[in-house]
Order: sequence, then C-alpha cells, then structure tokens
Amino acid sequence: MGLPSNSTTCLVCGVKLVKNGRHRSGTQRWRCPSCGASSVRRRPDVTAREQLRRFVSWLVGKNTQAETDGTASGRSFRRHTAWCWDLVPRLGPAGTIYHAVLVDGIWIGTWCLLIALSDTGHVLGWQWCARETTAAWRALLEQIPAPAVLVSDGGSGLSSALHQCWPETKHQRCLFHLQLNTTRHLTRNPRTNAGRALRHLVMDLSGIRDEEAAISWQLRLEQWWQAFGHLTNERTLLRNGRFGFTHDRLRKTWLLVRLVVRKDLLFTHITYANPRTTSALEGLNAQIRDLLRRHRGMTEEHRRRAVEWFLTLHELPLEQALDLAQPIDQPPDIPEPDDQTSRTLYDTGLDATEGLWLRSGWAGRR
Repeated sequence: MGLPSNSTTCLVCGVKLVKNGRHRSGTQRWRCPSCGASSVRRRPDVTAREQLRRFVSWLVGKNTQAETDGTASGRSFRRHTAWCWDLVPRLGPAGTIYHAVLVDGIWIGTWCLLIALSDTGHVLGWQWCARETTAAWRALLEQIPAPAVLVSDGGSGLSSALHQCWPETKHQRCLFHLQLNTTRHLTRNPRTNAGRALRHLVMDLSGIRDEEAAISWQLRLEQWWQAFGHLTNERTLLRNGRFGFTHDRLRKTWLLVRLVVRKDLLFTHITYANPRTTSALEGLNAQIRDLLRRHRGMTEEHRRRAVEWFLTLHELPLEQALDLAQPIDQPPDIPEPDDQTSRTLYDTGLDATEGLWLRSGWAGRR
C-alpha cells in the first residue's frame, strides 16, 4: 500500500499508524493497529531528486557509471537515471550589467554553441545554432543586458547583431585571434620581406598599452603600406588560364588588418580598460572539450545536454541548478481540422458505400 508523503493515518480505516520495525533497506515500516495493514512511506519526489543529483554529479565529474553506482557495469544507474536526459538546465534571467562581455563559439558535433562570459568569469548565457549567423548572435545577445564593451574573435554575423541589439556597446577584436589568423595566412616564416614586416607588426600588438604606442603602431602600418602596398594589387596568370593576385596570402592579411583598423576594433582596451583577448572563454572551451573526452561515445543530443549542465554548474550551485531544470519542450498537439465532409469510420451519417443511392456502371454483381 502506498501512502502520501505526509500521511500518518491508515488509508483503509483512518486509524493512526504506529511504527513497525524497519525494512531490510533501512526504511521505517508503519502498521495500522486496527486492520493490521502494513506499509512504508514512499517519496517519489525525494527519490527522483536524488537520482538527478547522482546523474548530474556523474555527468560533470570524473567517475564512471559503475563507480557512481557501486556495481560492476553501471546498468542500474543507467536504468534509474534515463529520464534525466529529458531535463534541460537553465540559468534564469540575467539581470546584472557587466563592464565587458566575451563571446565565442565552439563546435559540438554538427552544432555550434555560442557562449557569453563576463569579464569577471560568470557564464551569462549560451545559444545553439547550425552556424554563426546574425540571427544566432542576436538570440544570444538578447538574453544579456548590454555591456560597455564586447570582446570577440570576429565571427561572421556578429557585427550586424551587435549593431541591432547593443548599438551603444563598443567592440574589441581579440588580438590573439587576429595574430592567429595572420599566422595562418603568412605562416610563421613568411618568404617575402613584406610578409615578414606585416606579421611582425601584428605580433607587436601584444605590447601596446597606451595611446602613444597605438599611434606609433598605426604610423608604422602606414609606412608598410607605402613600401609594400603595391604588392597587394599585383596580378599574374594562373595555371587555369585566369588572372589572380600574385601575393594572395599577403593581400588577405592586409585586408584583415586594414578592416579592424578602419572599424577601430584594435585599441578599445586602451580607452575602456577591457580585456584584449577572449582567453578566459578559451579556457572554458578547453574544459568543455575535456568533459566530452571523458564521456566519449555519447550521442550528439547527450553531448549537448552534458555541456549545458557543465555551464549551468559553472554559475549556479547544484541544488539551485536542480530546481531550475525543466523538461524538454514538447511540440503542441495540433487538433485535426473540423472537416464536415471528411469520411468517418463509424458514425450515424450516411455514406455512398452503404448502397443508399443509385449507381452507374458495373457494381461488382455477376
């Protein structure tokens, strides 16, 4: 017989229950002195919460399922916590306004996860998307109050979303990613003098701390253009019979540097004292990759859920995170159209198949 969580009387005769020893698992047993009905109190809510706590602790921890369950295979753990995959953790509304916000994307399988991190190390929100687009970035920025500065690696669609959602927020381009892109185009040892000089200029951005150094750097960049700018427009006949840029990699690097300089995205940190790179967010991404490496073999949907729990517990304590978790949104039931002319399988209406009207042609008789 199952009893409600706070029942102290017999559900058969209404007499107050008395203690009657303990179950072999240690649970208190209760007995009715009148009718003799014996039972234990069951708390499905407490059981479910404990299962969810063990599930989340395993998901973000380093123990295996067998070690968490105390068995040889962990089969009981998987059976008891299978329903936990259907819960989605949530951070709740973000109400604090921060001086700077760092944003970046990381690929989880075929999904791209956009993450927003404050300059103080707090996870502010995330957004799943198929790729980095303006709509995806806008969905992320709309979750967070507008800061003074946004630091990013220059992902596609971000500039447009920033102008739409946070028009007053300044933008800082991550210097590390700019240097990384430069090295990808020019390599670590460029063959030409122009490539070596341009890469050296980009690498010197790490040492600029004040306005005088920033002005001096821009003058050096102008001198580079006066000396080597003509190389970016030179064309030559390619193997396919078409003309192309002779120094294509050098041109790509120059256009990238010129773009961030014209948009004033390099030296925002000098005026507003914001972070110059997204290194803090890169460290968080490294922890996410380590988490997925420990749980390799999970389906893509389970990997997404693991990352969501990791980000939630990075910001909230475990008990509060369990309270905010909600089931996955189910698609609403679409009612069938009320079509009076549609055929019913069983009804009181008349139908031509019942032979109530005249037929024309052969009706199957012999």
